[in-house]
Amino acid sequence: MGATALPPVTERAPERGRIALVLPDLRPGGVERVRLLLAHEFVQRGYAVDLVLMQARGELLQEVGPNVEVVDLQAARIRQLPFALAAYLRRRRPEALMAAMWPLTGVAVLARVLAGWQGRLLVSEHNTLTRTPAYRGLSGGLHRAFGRWLYGHADAVVCVSQGVADDIATATGVARERLHIVHNPIRKPSAEGATDPDIMRWWAQDGTRLISIGSLKAQKDHATLLHALARLRQRRPARLLILGEGELRTELEAQARALGVQDSILMPGFVTDPYPYLAGADLFVLSSAWEGLGNVITEALAVGTPVVSTDCPSGPAEILEQGRFGRLAPVGDPQALARAIEAALDAPVDAALLKSRAADFSVERAADQYLGLLDLGATP
Repeated sequence: MGATALPPVTERAPERGRIALVLPDLRPGGVERVRLLLAHEFVQRGYAVDLVLMQARGELLQEVGPNVEVVDLQAARIRQLPFALAAYLRRRRPEALMAAMWPLTGVAVLARVLAGWQGRLLVSEHNTLTRTPAYRGLSGGLHRAFGRWLYGHADAVVCVSQGVADDIATATGVARERLHIVHNPIRKPSAEGATDPDIMRWWAQDGTRLISIGSLKAQKDHATLLHALARLRQRRPARLLILGEGELRTELEAQARALGVQDSILMPGFVTDPYPYLAGADLFVLSSAWEGLGNVITEALAVGTPVVSTDCPSGPAEILEQGRFGRLAPVGDPQALARAIEAALDAPVDAALLKSRAADFSVERAADQYLGLLDLGATP
């Protein structure tokens, strides 16, 4: 078991209680950003907040506010985590624990049992469970048995979209009415966001400015997006900025060269604040094969940038209300994606309408829902 680095118990409990948020680390990711937003909002409302990390690492550590405490469990492997988290619960005794993403949701339940902890446990799933590699390794019978055990030992189960909830209910047999929907919040667009001048000069050279944001991994299916760009450039000039990093970088760079679009694509990696780039784009494109919700879609809407997304399970169609706020294209179909991009560019949705939709995903609304489910002061 890895040693824990636990802060001392405070002499006086916070006025409104302590909330612990469990994550693997703070490397860039949608769930990590959501948890940081909620942590800051809970602090603003008078709660003490611990960010409990398997390992205290990642670029987003710099975004943790001074009033949020980082707890480093120093657990290098998932099998070490139940004991480290149980030790934290026994020592720190938070009023509530929020665990996100399988297998951390299962670990949190086990740690609760090991610690004999009596606080409120909320588990949340941010992606379709049956797409998770660790969960896919279980047989169908184990899916249902373990799922019922896991969610039966949580005080509240949150899903970030209707599609995620439907997936969990089907895979595990958990009653659908036990699953609460809380959409991921997004941060407000920054008023004075900075951009890299080299990126902006490249982007402004010629044609339409397209942007996509997401880790360079199979789920995001950037391969289909590159094929769609090649088709699009046969009819109009366009440049594509892809923000994100991942294991498929070399493969995608080779694909761009094979398609002859390497000069029309830029992949500068992760950026802390994507809003200035979203605001400068003519169109945001998401090509994912699946999503739990798709926070980046909502961020694009927040700055009034039109959106094209694959109609993948589970969230994009839910955010875009089946096409009212942006165009949807079939998964894995470059020709259809290219057509949707052209149609969106030729007839963009009004920016004010897009911004009004993004307002539905405020951190204040999400915090109200979470606190209500935790019995800590708001109505779900």
